[in-house]
Amino acid sequence: MTETKKQVDTLISARWIAPVIPERTLLEHHTLVLHQHRIVDLLPDQQAILQYQAANHFELQDHLVIPGLVNTHGHAAMTLLRGYADDEPLMDWLHKHIWPIEAQFVNYDFVKDGASLAIAEMLRSGTTCFSDLYFFPDAVAHAAVEMGIRVQVCVPVVQFANAWAQSEEEHIHKGLAVHDDFRSSEFVHTCFGPHSPYVVSDAGLKRIMVLSEELDMPIQMHVHETREEVEEALATTGMRPLQRLHDLGLLSPRFQAVHLTQLSSEDIHLLAENSVHALHCPESNLKLASGFCPVGELLDAGINVALGTDGAASNNDLDMLGEMKTAALLAKTVHGNATTLDAWTTLKMATLDGARALGLEHRLGSLEIGKLADIAAIDMSDLESQPIYHPLSQLVYTRTGHKVSHVWINGELLLMDRQFTQIDQDRIIATTRDWQKKIAEK
Repeated sequence: MTETKKQVDTLISARWIAPVIPERTLLEHHTLVLHQHRIVDLLPDQQAILQYQAANHFELQDHLVIPGLVNTHGHAAMTLLRGYADDEPLMDWLHKHIWPIEAQFVNYDFVKDGASLAIAEMLRSGTTCFSDLYFFPDAVAHAAVEMGIRVQVCVPVVQFANAWAQSEEEHIHKGLAVHDDFRSSEFVHTCFGPHSPYVVSDAGLKRIMVLSEELDMPIQMHVHETREEVEEALATTGMRPLQRLHDLGLLSPRFQAVHLTQLSSEDIHLLAENSVHALHCPESNLKLASGFCPVGELLDAGINVALGTDGAASNNDLDMLGEMKTAALLAKTVHGNATTLDAWTTLKMATLDGARALGLEHRLGSLEIGKLADIAAIDMSDLESQPIYHPLSQLVYTRTGHKVSHVWINGELLLMDRQFTQIDQDRIIATTRDWQKKIAEK
């Protein structure tokens, strides 16, 4: 008697699958089974054919399938300023170029249109979840929901007035409203985003710490980004920024520290002691000459390190696969060890460790049964990928962002053969060119 096959939504059969968990596992000729937004099975191709009947079956025989990438730090709307102020030191870049142009143009529409461009770019290079720290976080959240991507929106907190809020208190108040508006969203998670230690008061940081504990909301902040930041903090407060944050009670497993290019052994001890997550943005740090994050030392100390692109105004792309290559190569040189940050560890940093930093590791970041079906497929058939001895090495050390062929989020196919299935690419490009014209004519 023939056993009835189980009816499911989607089968994805691939030449290779890197599930991330179990660690360092590479499956060949296996099939992912998706049903009702989740992964329900992962088994050899022949067994899958015998056990399941699917509405959609994708046979990707030249592809490597991985979990969707998690971009833990960025400023999505700043895609509209890509290339606007290149080759400038960080403080000149901010004070003479970025902040003045933002003061003229940033509003809800600017942020939503810039975020839409960023989301489309990220999807086409395999990112399925991103974190964003910028003004009008509600605009980013709405863009993410409309385009079907997951986001952690960090509600900004600064002391100075801007287009979104006029005071530190108003930033916090409006941030709480965003949290309330999206608390039941499947795609949006909220986070406090005090920009950096030097633009938020002690009172503001204490208030954020209390609210973070009450609401179980993470905190993301640029910390120890430059040598000048640390030196100024020592001159004005007598403490390094991380010590000040520790004394105020902010450092905890909910804290996401971005950049960390200027760290002493005492700083690393504070991060490890408080289980802080490190969000590493190597290409932005290199471009702005901010310094080097000591990734090898952080990993040796047991600190969770995840990857982010930062904004396109200081990168200038949002390609997480490219960021993986830069991170791996840079860590080897900075640590003086060619085995630091191997290909497997780098993939984990860009997937499961990123999900862990955002508090979402129970839902995504690996291709495990029961997790949400957020998946990317990379076509490895091109000339530049040959020969393939180790697919994970090819993924990390050859630039592969443009080879992402398929992307699923929640089991929904959003990119097929590099074409969007639900996004109007022409409209996004036209809107972007309208903004470029306005900004160029300022």
